[in-house]
Amino acid sequence: MKKILLLVLTGLMMSSCGVQSIPQQKNEVEASLAEVTNQYKRRADLIPNLVNVVKGYATHEKETLDAVVSARARATSIQLDPKSMTSEKFQEFRKSQGDLSMALGKLMSISENYPNLKADKNFQDLQAQLEGTENRITVARNRYIDTIKNFNNLVTVPPTNFTNMLFYHYEKMPQWDVSEAEKTQNEKAPEVKF
Repeated sequence: MKKILLLVLTGLMMSSCGVQSIPQQKNEVEASLAEVTNQYKRRADLIPNLVNVVKGYATHEKETLDAVVSARARATSIQLDPKSMTSEKFQEFRKSQGDLSMALGKLMSISENYPNLKADKNFQDLQAQLEGTENRITVARNRYIDTIKNFNNLVTVPPTNFTNMLFYHYEKMPQWDVSEAEKTQNEKAPEVKF
């Protein structure tokens, strides 16, 4: 009888001590990061079409177009691997995506100077897709922030942090925040005006 009681008590303790919840939350973090990168990829895939439509109308805006293409190339060259992600790599990824957002904002603002471009159906469709993608990016980043917070709580707050110290040795993960450069440059989603 004592053995059965001991097994039941051990089972209850193990189910609430983080043995399952810590790896499950780590999986949630990886899945939410994948969603963030998926939405950024969607945005990057829209950019060549947008640049080509703008090129047809705004031929003397070469500098802005080149800046967008260059920022896209930098942003897509940085790949995040959740299993080997460092704080530095994460910051580099965030910065490249912020730079791309700013370049896109400049591209969208030049459309104001070209009424024919603003009236172009392809441009309007691309603007709508880009606006929807920016909204998806915001939602995905918010989910990622939440899953990081939950994971960090599991690995740093008792009693689950004791399980982490004994079995897993996970470090607290870096949180998505606004860098100093982004604060000064006021990163925001490109404005879409019709």
